[in-house]
Amino acid sequence: MGDTPKTALVMKRLFDITLSIAISPVALLFMVFIAIAVKTTSEGPVLHWSSRVGRQRRLFRMAKVRTMVVGAPQLATHLMTGSASYLTPVGGFLRKTSFDEIPQLWHILKGDMSFVGPRPALFNQDDLVALREKAGINELTPGLTGWAQIMGRDDLSIEDKVALETEYLKRESFWLDLYIIAKTFSNVLARKGVSH
Repeated sequence: MGDTPKTALVMKRLFDITLSIAISPVALLFMVFIAIAVKTTSEGPVLHWSSRVGRQRRLFRMAKVRTMVVGAPQLATHLMTGSASYLTPVGGFLRKTSFDEIPQLWHILKGDMSFVGPRPALFNQDDLVALREKAGINELTPGLTGWAQIMGRDDLSIEDKVALETEYLKRESFWLDLYIIAKTFSNVLARKGVSH
């Protein structure tokens, strides 16, 4: 980073808080319509909570809009057999548009997450967490999006994902984060890299 690590962390945190607050009114409006769609098309709660691995391997409970039926396995999507069969009627749309990630703005405000960083692993993704530990990735705050997400998302193997996260760790900067956010937005519009 161009700045000292402490200064860069403070700048990143201030950016996260400012942007979260700025887009929260629009996000809340979207959530009203999303909640209605989820509740009227499937049984169960609007939000799904799962244990995720945060910075320094601390577990936290992360919220997403529920896109799968109640009782679906607690596994990463790429590890599930016939994962599409567990999707709710609106689940596929919510995933492809990334609208299911909107509740994570709350975690960014709390400091559990950042806008940019490695996506938080599920508590039982031991292989991913172990590879990240070797590379030092677990020292980063997990993100809503990241370098690996804009480079392939669901299309990447775990090894390729960690390699890209390692590259981000070495290159991390405010300007790179802005590029990743902009690229994420364009990828979402194009619905790139989402296989489920």
